[in-house]
Amino acid sequence: MTVPRLVGLEAGPATLTLVRHGESLGNLADSDAQRRSADRLDLDTRDADVELSDAGRRQADALQGWLRRASDDERPTVVVSSPYRRALDTARRATDGLDLEVVLDERLRERDLGVFDGLTGQGIRSEYAEEAKRRRKVGKFYYQPPSGESWADVVLRVRSLLADLRHGFEDARVWLFTHQAVIMAHRYVLDGLTEEQLMEIDRRERLGNVSLTTYRRPKGDLELEAFGDTSIVDAADAETTAEPPAQEKATADD
Repeated sequence: MTVPRLVGLEAGPATLTLVRHGESLGNLADSDAQRRSADRLDLDTRDADVELSDAGRRQADALQGWLRRASDDERPTVVVSSPYRRALDTARRATDGLDLEVVLDERLRERDLGVFDGLTGQGIRSEYAEEAKRRRKVGKFYYQPPSGESWADVVLRVRSLLADLRHGFEDARVWLFTHQAVIMAHRYVLDGLTEEQLMEIDRRERLGNVSLTTYRRPKGDLELEAFGDTSIVDAADAETTAEPPAQEKATADD
């Protein structure tokens, strides 16, 4: 079942490609905290400044190699990136030498976890027991952490960005370098998903670093062509890493 959306993209880009950033030091800190059953990530950097890991840089370079070999009609004509360092560095490395300007847009930034930033799921339940209880009642999509954003808040950002792409980008091949929650929000809007359908995808799917989620316009609206495609990284001399499905996670986003 799909739900009609006021998306307004019956006009605009010919293709829309969402690229998740390369593996970051935050991803490594999160995995380490889970292994140690720790309440907090061992990471002092603010979220906006988290750098790519060595593997993340190799993943971005793999995409650069593919783009250099790609035909003109496969390459992006417009590149927009989250200003967060791990996404911006991925975009700049991937497009290096291709005469493409990387435009920054804060609407592509990762979801703000507010006071939960740096906490694992265990840490939230330990330090904010009442909030953990409220989250279970409200549900992941609509729950807003103190001083943070819900998934629904991210959807509002995505709707605003997509509205801007309606005009002046006809027939463009737009690539957006961004984050997991933002990619999922695009799926919610563009695929006309329900809350339950989106949460089911989040529970069972792995979203790889430097994976490509591509929409194409055969006629009319944009249609999903590929979700979380890691084939470019798989074929290169780079490790494939992924955001684990929610059912396997024990982080602040649980």
